Amino acid sequence: MLAQITIQLGDITKITADAIVNAANTSLLGGGGVDGAIHRAGGAAILEECRKIRGRQGGCKTGEAVITTAGKLPARYVIHTVGPVWNVGKSNEEALLANCYRNSLQLAAEHDVKTIAFPNISTGIYHFPKDKAAGIAVKTVTECLQEQITVEKVIFVCFDAENFELYQRLLNKS
Repeated sequence: MLAQITIQLGDITKITADAIVNAANTSLLGGGGVDGAIHRAGGAAILEECRKIRGRQGGCKTGEAVITTAGKLPARYVIHTVGPVWNVGKSNEEALLANCYRNSLQLAAEHDVKTIAFPNISTGIYHFPKDKAAGIAVKTVTECLQEQITVEKVIFVCFDAENFELYQRLLNKS
């Protein structure tokens, strides 16, 4: 059975799912945008687990992913992934962004996650072009879901109407 892919306009911290994905920074200590919102809404337990991960491995590299509790959020886990900062496509950003989705789904499968929600990774302060990022997200997630059977539902949670419309167009084509 192929997983269902949906899109939603809204706040990822309010999504009920087994896991939500955080567009984190390499420090894992919270920041601006979705990262700060997840840390604020989820409470101290998320930061505490992020600190333990930092102690073990020194943070999280771009394109990689780690998993923590979701604290007070309506999810079991937060999967933290570090998206690339857009450098006009000269620093392997597209492959690194695809790795964010791939590695997040791999962690989800390892933790028996059935439903996972993704934000629009790297499209805020990291300035990844929204159309390119949406295309990479949809393509990578669709490919990954064909290879694994654990995840049953993926929700792309768009914070703004522009991203929502981009994802809507891409998903209506597939």
